[in-house]
Amino acid sequence: MNIVISDPKTGKAFGKKSEEVVFAGKKIGEEVDLGAIGLQGYSGKITGGSDSDGFPMKGSLEGSIRRKILIGKGTGFKSKTKGERKRRTVRGNTISKGIAQLNIAITKHGSAKLEDLLGKEKSGSEGEAKEAGKEKKKEEKEGAGEAEKPAGKKGEKPAGESEEKPAEKAGKKKEEGKEAKEEKKESKESADKAEKTAGETGEKGEK
Repeated sequence: MNIVISDPKTGKAFGKKSEEVVFAGKKIGEEVDLGAIGLQGYSGKITGGSDSDGFPMKGSLEGSIRRKILIGKGTGFKSKTKGERKRRTVRGNTISKGIAQLNIAITKHGSAKLEDLLGKEKSGSEGEAKEAGKEKKKEEKEGAGEAEKPAGKKGEKPAGESEEKPAEKAGKKKEEGKEAKEEKKESKESADKAEKTAGETGEKGEK
């Protein structure tokens, strides 16, 4: 089990590995004596964790089971739209042998410094980042096929359709005007020809 211990006072986080499951039966939100993991005089509150497959522990789900539940916000789902809810797989709020990572926040300090007891600080909350990465992968896997086609913005042109430039518009208008003049000229010539033909026919008739 990987234990991520964060100190709210300094904002630092430290990692500790345990070959055995510690604090079994304890729940998210409960305070524990950290002397069990070698931090004499320290106490901490369980803030969360994840199982060996990366599914996060959910404070509102009782027990240690893994279940797919409807979530609107909070651990296990990050809503992008107000009121959006989806089914996500999460682990119960109770620590068991299935838990691979445990997150604990210090509530009481001992006489020795955490740096002396645990060594090097975990850079950039490495444990939490790893858990977030696993959670994201699980969400992408479960959400496959559920994604909806994003609606385009109002007034937005469809993909592949580009807006004409002013110069192109002017050239197009000029060309259309030219075509209209030619059509008008052809119509006039046809009318004159028809009128001439009618006149010649009338003259022949008089003869």
